[in-house]
Amino acid sequence: MSSTKRHRKSTLPGFGLSLGLSMTYMSLLVLIPLGGLLLYSTKVSFERFIEIATSSRTIAAFEISFGASFLAASINAVFGLILAWVLARYNFFGKKFLDSVIDLPFAIPTAVAGIALTAIFAKNGLIGQFFPSTSISYSAIGITIALTFIGLPFIVRTVQPVIEELDKEVEEAAITLGASYWTMFRRVIFPSIYPALLTGFALAFARGLGEYGSVIFISSNKPYETEIVPLLIFMQLMEQDYEEASAIGVLMLICTFVLLLIINFLQRLSKKRKKVTANA
Repeated sequence: MSSTKRHRKSTLPGFGLSLGLSMTYMSLLVLIPLGGLLLYSTKVSFERFIEIATSSRTIAAFEISFGASFLAASINAVFGLILAWVLARYNFFGKKFLDSVIDLPFAIPTAVAGIALTAIFAKNGLIGQFFPSTSISYSAIGITIALTFIGLPFIVRTVQPVIEELDKEVEEAAITLGASYWTMFRRVIFPSIYPALLTGFALAFARGLGEYGSVIFISSNKPYETEIVPLLIFMQLMEQDYEEASAIGVLMLICTFVLLLIINFLQRLSKKRKKVTANA
């Protein structure tokens, strides 16, 4: 009885109201729209759903979207980590400006980013003119560049606070005991920032999968070559083929959900290993 009273007293007031408002907000923005999509997709028979999912155009669009998103997130995981380390550990002229520029992809419309990148990487553009034999804009390379641009802040903003909170004395102790800088980074620093890095990777990857505005300008939007899944869904909607669009949307939702579950599992596994190592 006393333990129950203690537990009730320790509970913050307003929990029921806060939880109700949170669930209502989540339902209106996420659960109800997704539920409506799943409900509408039931109009498609299972045989028709398999036919849509296994069509060559759908498979090609998924390969482009997932491949470019994964490659862009991987590039950001490397260079975003380096950038986050520089911003967190060093003081230099222009640091505040660089720190503010990181959030630029959040602030500008993605269509503006797509137009700017297309102009820069076109064959007569500022950068594209140095690669006359390679078509950067209107290709899968251009799609990857656009997704890298819009995904960079997710890596930096999730890893930078973790690096800033790292105890420098532990790093100094490791070096004092004879560990090389690479060994110290691999055994001391990286295990601490790995969960945040994986979270940033997941956010950048998921953002890339759903990106539309910047990609349609820098890619040629050719079916089987540079057509991404969001564009394929949009084309089906323009043709008033709502059932096929909903089927592709559900398939995209399932694939994304499975990938996020895998990433969450890896995060939990990393945290468990970190606890075991700390206890040992």
